[in-house]
Amino acid sequence: MKYDLITAGRVSMDLFARDIGAAFHDISAFESGVGGSPVNIAIGASRLGLKSIAFTAVGDDEVGRFVRHYLGAERVNTDFISVKKGRRTGMAVVGVQPPDNFPLLFYRENPADIHLSIDEATKLPLAEARALSLSGTALSRGSARDCCLFLAERAAAQGMTSFIDLDLRPDQWSHPLAFGLHIRRLLPLVAVVIGTEEEFWAALSPAPEAVMAGESVTDREGLHQMLRAQARDSDAVLVLKRGERGVRVYAGRSTTDAPGFPVEIVNTVGAGDGFASGLIYGWAQGWDWNKAARFANACGALVVTRHGCARALPYRHEVEAFINERGKLPHE
Repeated sequence: MKYDLITAGRVSMDLFARDIGAAFHDISAFESGVGGSPVNIAIGASRLGLKSIAFTAVGDDEVGRFVRHYLGAERVNTDFISVKKGRRTGMAVVGVQPPDNFPLLFYRENPADIHLSIDEATKLPLAEARALSLSGTALSRGSARDCCLFLAERAAAQGMTSFIDLDLRPDQWSHPLAFGLHIRRLLPLVAVVIGTEEEFWAALSPAPEAVMAGESVTDREGLHQMLRAQARDSDAVLVLKRGERGVRVYAGRSTTDAPGFPVEIVNTVGAGDGFASGLIYGWAQGWDWNKAARFANACGALVVTRHGCARALPYRHEVEAFINERGKLPHE
């Protein structure tokens, strides 16, 4: 295959506070970067050694040109990033107050990436790529929703492996029930679903309102039963991220736990994208899900020890050194 991965969905210019630990109103400077879960996964996969394509859209302005230049420098294919005249590239502003406070503000009023079209999607080289990675946020608004459904259907028809990172951003949805309604339409078409406890609860529970309002999942046993039923009744592998408790993988009637790596937290924003890129890398190597999840945990752990988001995503040699310092992967 010419490409290993195509990612589809949102993109942004990110501004990360340089003043670590400062209250948001005391921030004196920001560091620029590129963000949005799909393009972060494309960057992370590229740094690990995969050939990735970012399918998204930017505005016809300096911010859009910044994004395309940044991705090109990361060896991500930018040929399928469309430029939308009259639209703006999204933006995210992040405060950094470790260990558990990272205020994140999105500026996504009619952003360019929600206007991705099916016509643009038909030009993607799906037949020359091994995997497709979608994002839950892309289903929230605009023609990008139809575009992602089209890509998932086309990929499934030709036997291509599709991943979806649930990527829940509650403020992007018109109603607390809307996230689950659209995610459940996509689930039969994808092979691997990645999410946190809150994301899976919002996707599968009939009562997601508390989670959509920012509360944590309290009924973990209920969530476990929902995920077991979902995995049993479908062909999809469900990858549940549980923070410091590690990752649980549901595949058919079996479950497996992959422990995490305890580290000192600097910044958690982007850790999930590092995890997803590591999981996809492990899949591309033909590893079993336990080994792939352990490698992905190492990628996520490295991100949280660093400042920034895309800038923090690790290279393969860094992940290998990190794991070797803490013991080899399972089955090695």
